[in-house]
Amino acid sequence: QVQLVESGGGLVQAGGSLSVSCAASGRTFGNYAMAMAWFRQAPGGKEREFVAGISWSGDSTHYADSVKGRFTISRDSAKNTVYLQMNSLKPEDTAVYYCAARRGYSGSPFYAYDSWGQGTQVTVSS
Repeated sequence: QVQLVESGGGLVQAGGSLSVSCAASGRTFGNYAMAMAWFRQAPGGKEREFVAGISWSGDSTHYADSVKGRFTISRDSAKNTVYLQMNSLKPEDTAVYYCAARRGYSGSPFYAYDSWGQGTQVTVSS
C-alpha cells in the first residue's frame, strides 16, 4: 500500500511559477524501488495525461513535450517527497495535478502507475 498526498496547488497568472509537492508513505514505498510521476487532467472531460516522471534513484526524468523546458520534476528520497516546479505557466496548464507511483525503476510514461493521490488544482489565469 502506498499513500500519496499532494499539496501546493493554487491560482497563478500566466507567466508565473508554482510548485506542487507529493508526500509518499506506506510499507510498500519503504521496501521497494518506486518510480514517481505527475499526471494532470484538464477541465472539460479531457483525459488524464502524463506530465513528468522520475526514476527511483532520481537520475532519470521524462517530460511531456508540452512542458519540456518549463517544468522540472525532482525528488527527495530522505523525505519521500516528489516535487514539480512549474515555470512560465500558461492557461492551458490549468488542470488537476495528480501524483502517481509504480513499483520499478523508471519514471517513463510507458509503464502503468498503480498508486494515485487525490489531486491538487492548478489554475493559470490569462
